[in-house]
Amino acid sequence: MALTNEIIRSRLMEKFGEQLTGWEEPYGMLTFTSDKDLNLKVLQFLYDDVELGFKFMTDLCAVHYPNEEGKELAVVYHLHNMKENVRIRYKIFTGIEKPDVYTASALFSAANWMERETYDFFGVNFLGHPNLKRILNIDEMDYFPLRKEYPLEDQKRIDKDDEMFGRD
Repeated sequence: MALTNEIIRSRLMEKFGEQLTGWEEPYGMLTFTSDKDLNLKVLQFLYDDVELGFKFMTDLCAVHYPNEEGKELAVVYHLHNMKENVRIRYKIFTGIEKPDVYTASALFSAANWMERETYDFFGVNFLGHPNLKRILNIDEMDYFPLRKEYPLEDQKRIDKDDEMFGRD
């Protein structure tokens, strides 16, 4: 029997019940959310469950939502069941004041560098990571460049032609 979004959701609801929220299926990809303290339990279940078998992490990234107080940073996991060719998206949220999330690097080897990159650009602190340090930016950098904390452009610049940017 083919692995469907309904089966995946049913198995997850059996195990975690109302702890999982935000169920959506954008473009057919099952997407859900949980509290950040559950991330390892959910990922381990998705990995270990014989019926589900999500043993490959395609991607791990972050998104900054500056207007969501207490949930400014989202950590997004994309997992893949290679046998059934099914992908899912799992999200957790953390506050920017204490962006601590448990590392998934012991479960998915690919998470190691992806978590380092996410730390480097967004400042998510992956607790238990074996080597959490900057991977692309310089060590002396004291900010996280992909956070939406800076204006996109200097409004006082006079050396650009607004017409080229679609402005009158």
